[in-house]
Amino acid sequence: MVLPTPYDGSSPLFRIGTRPLDPGDWLDPDEAMAAPLAEKARLRECRAAEIFAEMQPSRPAQAELLALLADYLPRRFPKLWRRDGPTLIVLPTGESVPLAGEGPPLTVAARLVQDDLLLLTRQAEGWHLAAGSLAFPSSWVLAEKLGRRLDAVHAPVPGFGPGTRSAEVMARMFDAMRPDMPMLRWNFSLYGDDRLFHPDSLGPDRRRFGPGERAEPVFLRVERQTLRKLPETGAIAFTIRISLDPLDRLRGHADAGQIAAALIGQIEALTPEQLDYKGLTAEKARIIARLSEIGRP
Repeated sequence: MVLPTPYDGSSPLFRIGTRPLDPGDWLDPDEAMAAPLAEKARLRECRAAEIFAEMQPSRPAQAELLALLADYLPRRFPKLWRRDGPTLIVLPTGESVPLAGEGPPLTVAARLVQDDLLLLTRQAEGWHLAAGSLAFPSSWVLAEKLGRRLDAVHAPVPGFGPGTRSAEVMARMFDAMRPDMPMLRWNFSLYGDDRLFHPDSLGPDRRRFGPGERAEPVFLRVERQTLRKLPETGAIAFTIRISLDPLDRLRGHADAGQIAAALIGQIEALTPEQLDYKGLTAEKARIIARLSEIGRP
């Protein structure tokens, strides 16, 4: 899989940063999708209540998203998915998923793709998180966000909570979205382990990159996020695909030194509140030192 590098300065942190996306490129599965799908299956067995939540009125939007995926996936990626009557076959795993399976439609949709799937619906007072299948959270808990308005969901994010300009811009953007124009954005973080299911946060003052003098281990956790308005229900589907790579993989990139320098610059520019949110308050000096090793002769 190609190493995604939104931390090269092209997608600055704490910006809305959405851009139009060709509907054909809505999702971007990779050749290693079998592993995250297997992890999703494991989590369904042992943490089902933690990775799925819904508000009952979201069922029509869930069904619409499932139908959209069932049409899109085998048509766009025939080497990865094949339709067989009432089932969709996930070719990398060999699993046949009944599309009219029991339970909420979003749980069926989640078995098809490595992405996490969330739905937001418009209510009188704004956009609310109405349902989610979130197997790979990046330091947040689905049950704590369900039913909340968009600005309340983002309350912990510096500059994105209720009353902020960014919250107002996001609300207007969601209102103006068109079904024929999905949106793409990137987010990234630095973690001290490679767990995909990561609802917990160590807090701003805890060391996360091992006990030694050198920051180790360090993992680049990248989120490819898309927003797509559903034409029938008007709900917005929010997808998150996680890429998780050890920092040393960056050394193999042709522009490794330049990318590391750009990431150092972004970390140095973070405010104290932003450092807290990203869990880097106690680790700023160590992680900058570790990044400075990249690109050295």
